[in-house]
Amino acid sequence: MSGDGENGPPPDPERGERPTVTGGGPTAVAQLSEDAVRVFRWVSDHGVCAARTLGEALGLPEARTASAVTTLTGLLLLRRLPDDPDLLVPVAPDAAIAALVAPQEAALRRQLAEIDRLRGELALLTPFYAEGQRRRQGRTPLTVVTDLQTVVGMITEATIRCAQEVRTCHPGGGRSPALLEQAYIRDRDMLRRGVRMRTLYQHTARYHLPTQEYARRMTDEGAEIRTLSELFGRMVAFDGETVLIPHQDDPDAAVVIQDPSTVAYLCATFDHAWSLAEPYHPAWTESPVRDEVKQAIVRLLAEGMKDEMVARRLGMSLRTCRKHIAEIMEQLGAASRFQAGYLARVESSGPAPAQPGG
Repeated sequence: MSGDGENGPPPDPERGERPTVTGGGPTAVAQLSEDAVRVFRWVSDHGVCAARTLGEALGLPEARTASAVTTLTGLLLLRRLPDDPDLLVPVAPDAAIAALVAPQEAALRRQLAEIDRLRGELALLTPFYAEGQRRRQGRTPLTVVTDLQTVVGMITEATIRCAQEVRTCHPGGGRSPALLEQAYIRDRDMLRRGVRMRTLYQHTARYHLPTQEYARRMTDEGAEIRTLSELFGRMVAFDGETVLIPHQDDPDAAVVIQDPSTVAYLCATFDHAWSLAEPYHPAWTESPVRDEVKQAIVRLLAEGMKDEMVARRLGMSLRTCRKHIAEIMEQLGAASRFQAGYLARVESSGPAPAQPGG
C-alpha cells in the first residue's frame, strides 16, 4: 500500500511525494507519505474533522487527500466515528503501534519458542552421536586373540549382539557333530530373532552326513547355505562391522577385524563368492556340482599341485582326492597327474590348430 492509496494515482516526485515501501510479510504496512503526515497533523490539531473538507482545508487534490486518509486509517492513526463515518478523529501513535506491532511480536515470540523447542529436542541426540563417535574411534582395527576360550566367548557375545546379518565361510570338509550341534543352537536363536544367516561350504561338505543334517535343520529355520569348489578362507562377519578370521600360525587363535574398510572388503569378497556358489542339496552324486569339483582338481593338477595340496584346497580327504584323480586319469587316458591336467585343459579349449605343412 502506498501513501496514495491502493487504487490512487502513482506518486509524483515533483509534488514531494515519496513512494511507499512494503515489507515481504503477510502483515506488512505502508510507510507514511508527506501528504499523510500533513493530514494527520491537521486532524490532531482540530481533534475531529470531516473527511470531505480536508482537501480544501489543506489545499490538496481530492485524490491525494483520499489516499492519505486511506493510509492513515490503515495504520490505525485515524478512525471514523461509528455514528458518522465521514468524521475522522486521531489515534495516539503509541496505541497504533501497540495494535499493529503486538500481533507481529506475538508471532515472532511463537517462532522463537519453536526454534528453542527444536534446538532443545535435537540437542538431546548430541550425547548419543558423541558416544558413537567415541566408540568408533576407540575401536581397535585389528586384535589378535590367542586364547581359544576367549575366541569362543567373543563369537558367542557377537552372536548375541548381532541384529541384522551374519556371514560365515567354512572351507574344508564337514565339521564334527559336536561342533555342528553347538553351532545349531547358537545359530537357531539368531535366526529366530530375525537375523539373516548366509553360510558358504565347499562342495565336498555335501558328502558329510552330519553336515547334511545340520544344513537341513538350519534351512528349515530360514538359513541360506551354498557351496563352492574353492573358498577364499575361513571367516565369520557380524552385521558388516566385525570379522573374525583364523590366525595364520596358531589354530586356536583368531584375528578380530573392526577396521571399516577391511571389513567392507571381506564382506564384498564373501558376497562375490556367494553369487558364484550353488544352493546346498545333499543328493548331488551326478549333479553339475560333482563335475565342478573334478574340474577344480584338473585345474589344480595342471598348475602342478601335489595330491595333498589339492585335497586341502578343495576340503576333501586325501583318499577321496586320489580317487577322483584316478577316475580323471582313466577318463583322459593320462599317464601322470600333470598330463591329466594338461590333457583336460587342451580338451576344454577345443581342437588345436593345424600345423603348417601338416
